[in-house]
This record gives sequence, C-alpha cells and structure tokens, in this order.
Amino acid sequence: MFHSDKETNIYLDFEQNVKKLDLQIEELRRLSSAKGIDYSTEIRQLDHNKTSELKKLYSSLSAWQTVQVSRHPKRPLFEDYLNMMIKDFRELHGDRCFGDDRAIVTGFGRIQREKVLVVGQNKGRSTKEKIKCNFGCANPEGYRKAILKMKMAEKFGLPIVTFIDTPGAYPGVGAEERGQAQAIAENLCQMSRLRVPIICICIGEGGSGGALGIGVGDKMAMLEFSYYSVISPEGCAAILWRDGSQAPDAAEALRLTSKDLLKLKLIDAVIQEPVGGAHRNMHDTVYNVENYILRTLRQLKSVKIDDLLEKRYDKLRSIGTDAAVILSRKTKAAAERIKAAIAEIPQKTVPAKL
Repeated sequence: MFHSDKETNIYLDFEQNVKKLDLQIEELRRLSSAKGIDYSTEIRQLDHNKTSELKKLYSSLSAWQTVQVSRHPKRPLFEDYLNMMIKDFRELHGDRCFGDDRAIVTGFGRIQREKVLVVGQNKGRSTKEKIKCNFGCANPEGYRKAILKMKMAEKFGLPIVTFIDTPGAYPGVGAEERGQAQAIAENLCQMSRLRVPIICICIGEGGSGGALGIGVGDKMAMLEFSYYSVISPEGCAAILWRDGSQAPDAAEALRLTSKDLLKLKLIDAVIQEPVGGAHRNMHDTVYNVENYILRTLRQLKSVKIDDLLEKRYDKLRSIGTDAAVILSRKTKAAAERIKAAIAEIPQKTVPAKL
C-alpha cells in the first residue's frame, strides 16, 4: 500500500510517477551541490511536471484510492490541529464513571477569538502513541466523556467543534460489557438537543458508529480526501464476499467519498485540500479547516437557538428523504404509464352465446 525510498518520502501505490519525478529532482540537487553546476531550470521544470501529475492524479481518485489517502501515515491528525489551530487549550479528562479514554480528547480553547469546546478522536503518530490511543478506536468511557464535556459547554454557552478520525468504535469484549452501543446511542440523542452550535468535521477516516458518536451537529463537513461510511471497505468485503481483497469494489459500492456524500446531501460542505492531499501541506490544510470553522460559527451564531435546534432536528429527520421521494415519483409515473398502456390495448369483442 505504501512505498518509501527515504524515511521522509512515503508514496501510495498510484503515485509511482510522482516518486520517479522526486527522485530525479533529488538527483539533480545532489549533482548541483557536488559539482557546482546550475540545474535550477531543469529542477523547476520537473517541479512543474510533478505538480501537473499530482493535479491529474488527485482530480480523479477512485473511492479506494481516497481511502488510502485518508490513511496516509503523514496525514494531519487531531493532535496537529490542536497544536496549530487551538490556542490556550485546557484538556478535560474522565467520564466520572470508569476512566479516561485517550482515543477521544476533549477540552476548552480558542480558535482565533472564538471560545469553543474541542472534541477530537486521536489516533497517535508513533507506535507507542497508537497503542496508548487504541489506534483511534474509542471505548464507551470515551463517548461518555465527550457528552459530559459537551453538556458543560452547553452550560457556559460555548460552541462545540468535533474532529472525526476513527476506523470505528472499539469492538472488544470489555467495551461491549461496558455498554458501547448504549454510549453511542446516548450521544446521538443528547447531541441533537444541545442548545449550542455544533460543527463536525471528518479529517480522515469516518468509520461506522465510532464516527457518529461525535458526529451529530448543525453542520457536517469533510476534508476532500477523507471518507465517511457505515463500515470500512475491508469489513464490508469480508461480510459480502468473505474476501478482504474485494475492498476496492466495496469502497465503490459504499459511496463513501466527500463528493458522493455531498451529492446525497449527507454532509453540508467539502473542505478543499492542497494539491496532492493534506499530507503534502499540513499548514494549508489546517488553515482551510480553521477558515471553515470561523465562517460557519458566524453563520450559526446569527440564528436563534430555538430555530437552530429545529433546523438540526429537521436535517437529521430528512436524511434519505430525497431519495425516497424520487423513488416514489418514479414508481408513480411508471404505474401511470402502465395504466395508459393497458387502456390503449384494443378490447376484443366476445360474441354472445346463442
């Protein structure tokens, strides 16, 4: 899935042409340093070719390739957004019931002048961090911690911003014994009623109920090359075909990309990523997310809270309605055509019996 020629360069399977261009650029720079020859013109041309290749590749990614990009080892994680965007962050721990789940981080902070509660799913970068954070798979205590801090934000009238990045909620025996499904369901119910603006952003993987547990809000946005799905492509392939190698086909069938979900009206916005994905320019990615949050907060704050809650409820209840209405109209039109066709069939006269 990943290829690396150096520790600092990690390429996906479909980026081999980009890798070759990078190697040529590095070789020219090495020769220029060693021999004192000016290769700046050639290097600029190769840089231009590389940018063109990245634009071509990333303008037509398949669903499975989008999943690969969302899992890139160098993709910005919640911790990066926390360090680069959130000022005066004060973390809040524990669920007052079982413990403190490191897969979900909560705390108060500022995004420029806006005071907010931040809730994010933390995957960890190094192996040690990943184990500590359970690879971003939260336990029930993580979701209980999240809703507890959200209620605290509601008490102080502070907006809530959630960052979604998880392959799914942890499916272990201990998590089930402590009420994993109930914890997620309780979050869905409570978040729909919180009397403060809520913005949810999928920054990487948005897998199953693990993403939904902090994904109910007034606005739902996704980074361009993230995915949001009821199940991972590998899990879907294992269930339908009993073969994980069918994951690319499963990804296409799930329609999990930001473009597909925007068309289906399951999300409200797509946040653009830099050329070549967020992992190639972390600063611009964080800047784009920050601008979206500030712009959206201004819009939500201008709406009366009762109207905001009503719109949030209507938005949740209308999911899937458009498709159902379209199907109903098509069915009705088809039924009318059938009736018209039957009416046009000439009626045969049956001779009366003597």
